[in-house]
Amino acid sequence: MTRLFSPPDFRQLLHKYPEAIAAVSCAILVVFGWLSLHLGWVGIALFLLTAAYIIGGYESTKEGLTTLFEEHQLDVDLLMMVAALGAASLGLWQRDYTLIIDGAILILIFAISGALESFAMQRTERNIRRLMAVTPDTARTLRKRQEQDLYKNPVSNSHKNSQETGFFNDSSENFEEVEIPINQLQIDDIVIVRPGELIPTDAIIIEGHSSLNQASITGESIPVEKTIGEEVFAGTLNGHGALRLRVHQPPESSLIQRVIRLVEQAQTEAPPSQQFIEKFERGYAQVIVISGILLAIIPPLLLGWNWETTIYRALIFLVVASPCALMAAIMPTLLSGIANGARQGILFKNGAQLEKIGTIKAIAFDKTGTLTTGKLQVVEIVPTAGNSPEKVLQLAAALEAVSEHPIGEAIANAATNQNLQLLTAKMVQAKAGLGIVGFVENQAVIVGKSSFISAEVSQDNQQLQAETSRLENEGKTVIWVAQSQEILGLIAVADTVRSEAKSVIERLKKMGIKQIVMLTGDNQRTADSVAQSLGITQVYANLLPEDKLTVIRQLKQQYKTVAMIGDGINDAPALALATVGIAMGGAGTDVALETADIVLMANRLDKLPSAIHLGSRSNRIVRQNIVFALSFIGLLLIANFAGQINLPLGVIGHEGSTVLVTLSGLRLLKA
Repeated sequence: MTRLFSPPDFRQLLHKYPEAIAAVSCAILVVFGWLSLHLGWVGIALFLLTAAYIIGGYESTKEGLTTLFEEHQLDVDLLMMVAALGAASLGLWQRDYTLIIDGAILILIFAISGALESFAMQRTERNIRRLMAVTPDTARTLRKRQEQDLYKNPVSNSHKNSQETGFFNDSSENFEEVEIPINQLQIDDIVIVRPGELIPTDAIIIEGHSSLNQASITGESIPVEKTIGEEVFAGTLNGHGALRLRVHQPPESSLIQRVIRLVEQAQTEAPPSQQFIEKFERGYAQVIVISGILLAIIPPLLLGWNWETTIYRALIFLVVASPCALMAAIMPTLLSGIANGARQGILFKNGAQLEKIGTIKAIAFDKTGTLTTGKLQVVEIVPTAGNSPEKVLQLAAALEAVSEHPIGEAIANAATNQNLQLLTAKMVQAKAGLGIVGFVENQAVIVGKSSFISAEVSQDNQQLQAETSRLENEGKTVIWVAQSQEILGLIAVADTVRSEAKSVIERLKKMGIKQIVMLTGDNQRTADSVAQSLGITQVYANLLPEDKLTVIRQLKQQYKTVAMIGDGINDAPALALATVGIAMGGAGTDVALETADIVLMANRLDKLPSAIHLGSRSNRIVRQNIVFALSFIGLLLIANFAGQINLPLGVIGHEGSTVLVTLSGLRLLKA
């Protein structure tokens, strides 16, 4: 008979939720111990409460003693256990077993608090891992048939594979499609990815084209079209097309794996504020212990206070003065901010960078590839009388289609985007530094600089010269086009400004950034043109990499905290020197990931204000948490010295404040 219900595996639950299991067990024992005591079963009650002490306090005692003997430091865990055992000892001494109950409740609440904190931290880590754990465990690859015995479970025969994947070639019958673990993939392996499947590793497309959802990598939900020769990233989702990929790097070097390692590193590295708090806690715990001992001894000796009451108040003092809430004020907040940033395509290397980005006063932008797209595009076509822009572009593209120059590529792409028929050019020759010549439909065509065209064509055109001067003053590169001794017009090419750049600059100014500058190795005229269109008033042009360092040093002297944002290659020295280095990492370059402190994975400039806002908000929440924690400790101390709280209430107040501070930090997950 089929079982409708299978009991959970207790060992698995214990391994997964040890803090929660201990807290629940402790609660049950405390409740039955309390009932036994009220029924007069003292022996049973003491047995149950002893078990509650052991189960609920084992982990904390272990951690506290480890810290004491290995690091020679007192910590909060040990303080709690001392307070609980002190209450139990006092209860046995006075035969007031309610004090033993108080100690058990202290341990119970501490155990519950530990379980809640563990749950909160696991939630943060789970959010991060959910973002990153998106790669499949296996990959479908092609292996030569004589090698198939090295792998188990071949998927199917080659003819079926060809039909299913949409690939047909004569050599396919020499290969067998097999499914192997990702870690067995080797460089130059051929991987098959069907529509709707995840890309198993970084690779280059060698057959097929498709749209890929790269949200797991870049944070950008709009699918990106990919075709032969382009790189695809592990963990991205294939769309409608079947793909055949060539592995070009080991799976462990894939972008997603590097991101995972960086995020894990960010979780383990404590930022300066956390390091300060941890250092403070070690000295603070020693002060609390010494103060607690003095409070238990001096008043009875010098003031004649009752020993039992004084010791009890000293135990409460140990509990409420412990800095648990203060310790929880920072890291949960910063880890939540890191998880939130990763979800948006903003990769923070560690919590320190999240802290720093929120304090930035000045930002230096690289121009090419950061404020601009980094790719030349045709921005204007000016034909002469009797000619059309389409004709000028079509003839120029016929010659430039065989050129490898970036200007030629921009012209050819423009013709393709306008769906112009590509004419065939013959006898094409490039003139280095001048232009390119050839024959189209048996007529000589020249494309190049105005001086080159003027030397080859006797025709003079004052209007075109005036347009050339205007466009060059705007920082654009101008190419003339002539056919059979007739000048047809000109084409202006430029590295275009990112569509979102101007709005980003305006948002940064509204956010209180005091100085925004642009750094570039380009000429002053081009730099001024770009800066003017974006509303940037301070421009440094004709800079070498070492010159950018000089500017960053000057900005740091004046504003203290400076961010540098660039493409992560030529800007690497400046990225390293700045308070916060931010890389445009859309291509996932090694330099961007290794040099910068923060990487905008989507290559989207409009994520920069979001990163600054996230940093600013995290700093604000950390400050709120610290003030709340210290204030609550102060209130509990006053209430204790006024005799207004007992040990359980002190524990509830202390642990409750810790939980509230932790949950407060988790607000950043929803920011």
